[in-house]
Amino acid sequence: MKLNLGCHLSVSKGYEHMGKEALSIGANTFQFFTRNPRGGSFKMPTDEDINALVKLMEENSFAPIIAHAPYTFNPCAADEGIRDYTKRVMTEDLQILDKIPNALYNFHPGCHVSQGVDIGIEKTADTINTILSQSERTVVLIETMAGKGTEIGKTFEEIQKIIDKVELSTRVGVCLDTCHVHDGGYNISENAIGVFDEFDKIIGFDRLKAIHLNDSKNVLGAHKDRHEKIGQGNLTLDGIVSIITHPVISKLPICLETPNDLQGYADEIKILSELVLNK
Repeated sequence: MKLNLGCHLSVSKGYEHMGKEALSIGANTFQFFTRNPRGGSFKMPTDEDINALVKLMEENSFAPIIAHAPYTFNPCAADEGIRDYTKRVMTEDLQILDKIPNALYNFHPGCHVSQGVDIGIEKTADTINTILSQSERTVVLIETMAGKGTEIGKTFEEIQKIIDKVELSTRVGVCLDTCHVHDGGYNISENAIGVFDEFDKIIGFDRLKAIHLNDSKNVLGAHKDRHEKIGQGNLTLDGIVSIITHPVISKLPICLETPNDLQGYADEIKILSELVLNK
């Protein structure tokens, strides 16, 4: 079994550089923030840089890559100014990503901030409906959340309710974060098959497009979202292997967001690749 493994990289040195960095650590996919995750200035990438990445990906049989929206976005904010900013910049991100075949655009569904879950779901769906265009092809991914504070998307049911309200629903998928679902109360490390069967029943495997592979510093159902290095947290190495060798999951782009530097990511990719090689 060969996995599509990668990690989170920085876009600061350009798109082609990220592709070369991924190759240097044995990865065939990667994730990156489209711009500063905490806000700040933004430099528009050049077509030359993007095309160089696309060529490199084609030559090295990359799996789809994942662009992550900044943390400053809140698709269901009560403040209209924040939501307008979120819509405007997400629209711009999608226009850029449309130049990369099969790219995926991942985002957090947001915090309702005392408005209530149902209103949060309505507003996040409205944001998605605003940013999606018939002329583009990039699929946007709603990320599963841990449920800290007033986050929406902590259950499969909440995510499906968002999808139900999206008009161009063929352009919407899900990115499942292993730390988040564990912290959200799904016992994915000890019952991966059961949790994924539940996902399939409520949302459907056809919506599952990518995995964030993270161990967790927290106990099951803690609703805290604190990532840990692979095999050093409460999901355990055996639990993580049971997740990534699931017949559906093993075919998806799987990106590490563990607290690591580049060499740490290289080590984790090597360990995981060796563990599943003969599965």
